[in-house]
Amino acid sequence: MSSSNNAIILIARILLSFIFIYSGFGKLIDPAGTAGMITGAGLPAATALAYLAGLFELVAGLFVLVGFQTKVTGWLLALFCVFTGVVFHGSAINVPDFPAAANGWLTVLNQIMMMKNITLAGAYILLATFGPGAYSLDARRGVAVAA
Repeated sequence: MSSSNNAIILIARILLSFIFIYSGFGKLIDPAGTAGMITGAGLPAATALAYLAGLFELVAGLFVLVGFQTKVTGWLLALFCVFTGVVFHGSAINVPDFPAAANGWLTVLNQIMMMKNITLAGAYILLATFGPGAYSLDARRGVAVAA
């Protein structure tokens, strides 16, 4: 693979890592919002799951950034994106005492979040399939970096 293609893959990894590094760190600092969403979805142990999600997101984001265990991490992030999209963004929003227009607007935003998650899953599947490129820890460890 050419050095320009490897540079593009590096840029893609940086961009793909940002959302999980940022949101994972945020969940670890203040898990309350995520715990509320987890509770709203009917899942148990909301605070513990929020911390686990934050830790997973932060570590997985860092792995993508540096290109470490990229194929496994890519598949795990793809599954995580689909799961969270379906469970947390797959339904209409109905906040009691909110005007119908506000709930409609929140539902549209929730649908956009679902589409974002599904789209990201596709990007992580590509990363898992084709690898992190030459500018990665996987390449330095001798792991195959291209299909």
